[in-house]
Amino acid sequence: MDLLSKADITGAWVILPTPAKENASDWRATDTVDLDETARIVEALIAAGANGLLSLGTFGEASTLTWEEKRDFIATVVETTRGRIPFFAGTTALNTREVIRQTRAAADIGVHGTMLGTPMWCAADTPTALEFYSNVAEACPDTAICVYANPEAFKFTFPRPFWAAVSKIRQVVCCKYLNIAQLHTDLKLAPTIRFLPVEADYFAAARMAPEEIVGFWSSGSLCGPAAPMRLRDEVVTAKRTNDWSAARVIADKMAAADIGLFPRGEFAEFAKYNIGLEKARMNAAGWLKAGPVRPPYHVVPQDYLDGAVRSGMAWARLHAEYSAESRG
Repeated sequence: MDLLSKADITGAWVILPTPAKENASDWRATDTVDLDETARIVEALIAAGANGLLSLGTFGEASTLTWEEKRDFIATVVETTRGRIPFFAGTTALNTREVIRQTRAAADIGVHGTMLGTPMWCAADTPTALEFYSNVAEACPDTAICVYANPEAFKFTFPRPFWAAVSKIRQVVCCKYLNIAQLHTDLKLAPTIRFLPVEADYFAAARMAPEEIVGFWSSGSLCGPAAPMRLRDEVVTAKRTNDWSAARVIADKMAAADIGLFPRGEFAEFAKYNIGLEKARMNAAGWLKAGPVRPPYHVVPQDYLDGAVRSGMAWARLHAEYSAESRG
């Protein structure tokens, strides 16, 4: 398999959950991944037009899965995609040796790349983070790397000097990016990396840097992919016509649907309960069956869950609206 490049990373990249069987919240449970639902979701996302898949991050529950469960999940996604769209499987772990072991195993199964955050037992400084990515790249020369740049999850701020240096690693082709406040600077520092903002920021980011921002990552697609796919297409049209009004309408509706997902409107508070809130949102939307949360992250304040459910129902209405428009 040829190594993917920045040019290959475009469009809507959907973050997969790891669907759970009914008993998954019980610590005694084993073999908790619903592989049939996994295959169904992947096939449905391909049919909906997803350009790529990322997995085994935060709400993909990489932190609570056994290696055997990860392996079977990865194999199911690879078997289902059959190479039709790229698939990056997360292999973040607590140390470099384990990350390399999992990354090599995932590559043997057939993934295109890894979505990789820094080990988070100790907060890394920039030299430590760079050494980590360099070691993984050296050990896995044929695997593309998507930097999973989540400061809350990994206790690392992904500062400007990091981007300037990590862009020199050949296999680092893209990043799952959260904060567009420094986008212009980061684009200049790391010209070989495709920055993928979250769907909520895609409209603004694409207007800021239309030539460079040609894709985004999406979790809302798991509540129904019609709106994010429509946003992707409207942004393409807007870049050609310079009429951004239709794209703005979709972006505003998606932002409104997100209300409730972030407790008190705070990302840091959301990050404490990310897995439970995202799965509550997905389950409420009803487009897929995410199932229960694996321990210990199944304990979430009820008022926070209520907000996530409201968000999921709003996303379901948005999916229905844009699905109906496409049929019309």
